[in-house]
Amino acid sequence: MEWTLGLLGIIFLILGLVGQAFQMRKIRLTNYPDNELASPNVFLNKSNFKWYAIIGIGIVCWYAAERI
Repeated sequence: MEWTLGLLGIIFLILGLVGQAFQMRKIRLTNYPDNELASPNVFLNKSNFKWYAIIGIGIVCWYAAERI
């Protein structure tokens, strides 16, 4: 296992998950005030796709580290 690539993958994965959680909170507070339930389509908001890309990069790096 390539440790540097694995560590980089884990860092990207954690960064993407934490960033996406804060982004979802921001979307929920701006679009759904007064403790309303958010729509399931909130995951398809355009601002989430950058976090999905970072999560994907982390998964690919982690997978590549396991295969090398």
